[in-house]
Order: sequence, then structure tokens, then C-alpha cells
Amino acid sequence: MSLNDSAKQETTGQQVQWLEVDDNQAGQRLDNFLMARLKGVPRTLVYRIIRKGEVRVNKSRAKADTRISAGDVVRVPPLRMAPQEAVQEVSDNLRRVLLSSVIAETDGWLAVNKPSGLSVHGGTGVKIGLIEALRQVRTDLSFIELVHRIDRDTSGCLLIAKSREALLRLSDDIKHKRMDKRYMALVEGRWPAAREWVSAPLLRYESGNGERRVKVDKSGKRSRTTFNVIETFEGATLIEASPITGRTHQIRVHAAHSGHPLLHDAKYGSRQGERLAAQWGLERLFLHARSLAFDDPFTGKRIELKARLDPALQTVIERARQPR
Repeated sequence: MSLNDSAKQETTGQQVQWLEVDDNQAGQRLDNFLMARLKGVPRTLVYRIIRKGEVRVNKSRAKADTRISAGDVVRVPPLRMAPQEAVQEVSDNLRRVLLSSVIAETDGWLAVNKPSGLSVHGGTGVKIGLIEALRQVRTDLSFIELVHRIDRDTSGCLLIAKSREALLRLSDDIKHKRMDKRYMALVEGRWPAAREWVSAPLLRYESGNGERRVKVDKSGKRSRTTFNVIETFEGATLIEASPITGRTHQIRVHAAHSGHPLLHDAKYGSRQGERLAAQWGLERLFLHARSLAFDDPFTGKRIELKARLDPALQTVIERARQPR
């Protein structure tokens, strides 16, 4: 299904599709399989047709997390959606940004330096995410799936699998904590050099306006982050943070819980932090996935990648070094 077809679906509709699972797709979750195959279809619609029982695997109803096998036949109902629901086509500017953001690539994986402000996935209110854009830009690849995620406002290292086998092996590395992820963050105040880690359970919830948030709560999931001071400024500290667990907004919430919220953090920041951000010309969240280390899924060689810091963030650091 092309993007142009997607834009016409409200009036023309679409026939039932029967998708056969091949060896490279075996083992995937049903939702991920559909999102990779149904180009231009938003995630919300994929989950809607699964939830309503309109998607069948070998003629039986299935859930989003159902694991599919080689030879399975997946029935997809006619997909009718308004033009505004369709995933938008990649702009020339985004295409250039994505192609220039590649850090390294092998037969099994692709690493990019994700820009701040770009979601990894499209969804409610987001017409296109990095993974959907890459599927349009890299038409030479039959398989593209995220190995892990980083927040929309966070920049830096993001790893993408180019085969099912690579995805399974890299996901196993994350599960068994063999993948090392390090972030650079600018936080309010003077971070104590002796505070090398924060361990506090995190609970996801929705605020009054439906916004997704996270808070420290004893009923939350066990979470731990290590911290190291890189450089201290007047009123702020540049730190390196490494999440041992991978909870949503973990670094941001753990830093705020310690009394040192990230600068320009609209969800967990402070007024003082916003004043500092304005003074130094910081216009985005100062959180950057600076490095990623993992074992290559096929050669076993240890790979160490680094993502160049956004020039705008480097300018903020230089301004912070100047006496006020």
C-alpha cells in the first residue's frame, strides 16, 4: 500500500489483505509485523483493528503481543481512514537529516544520531516518526525495527535492527544488561560528586489533561540510574547518566527526585531551571544519548558508538562556562 493509496482510503476503501509470514518475520509481535507491512497506516488504527478482532491469524482472533510464525497467514480488514490520519510522506529536509544522521551501519544493524523533536514512532498527534520515515527513505531494506527507544525531545544514539535475527539478539543483550547506554544531561544546581546512583521505583500515570507522566512511587517498578559529574558551572552541572533499568523518563525523573531537574524539561523541570535555560539560550531539553556499546549480533565484536552533540547544546555549554 503506497502513501498515495493511504490518502485516498476514506473514499476508495481497500480490499481484505492476506499477508503470509516469512522466515525473516517469524517471532515478531503481531502489532510490529503489521506496522512494518502496512506503510502509511497509523499505529492507532493498527491497534484498533486488532482490538476489535478484525485481524485474524490463521483465521483466529489474536492479540497485539501474539508471536507469529513462518507460514502463518494474517488477515487484514479493509482500512478506511481519513486523509489526515495517514502517515505523511517524508519531506526533502527530513530525508536529508536522516541520511546525514547515520553513525554506523552493518548488514545487521543501523545506528543513527536522532535529532531532538522527532518521535521514534508516529502516533496520536504525530504524523510521522523516525522508523516510518526510515522505511520510506531506505526502501532497499525489507526489515527495519527499533532495538530500543529514546524520548521525542532526547537526541543521540538510536539502534535499529535490519533483520529479525539481529533484533532478537540485540534485544536479548538489553534484557541481560549487556548493552551500555550513556547520556549527557545538564541539570540544575550542583550535583554532589558523591551521589553516584539513584534507586527509586517509578510509576507511570496520566495527568488530568491525559498527558503521560512518571513519578517516584513505592508501588512503581524498580529503577536505578548511575550518575557521574562531567563539569560544574555556576547554577548547573553537566552529568553523565546511565540507566541500569529502562523505564520511561527514568533519567529525568530520577534527577528531579534528587533535587536537580534537567534544564528545559517541560514535564519535570523548575522555574529556576527555566530561567537558566533562557539565560544560556537553551531551547530544548538538555538530554543527549552520547554513547552506545554492545556486541555485534553476528561477529560478537564489541561495538562502541558515539553521537556528536547537537551544536546548539555545545553552544549552551560554552555560555555556561562564562562567569555570570
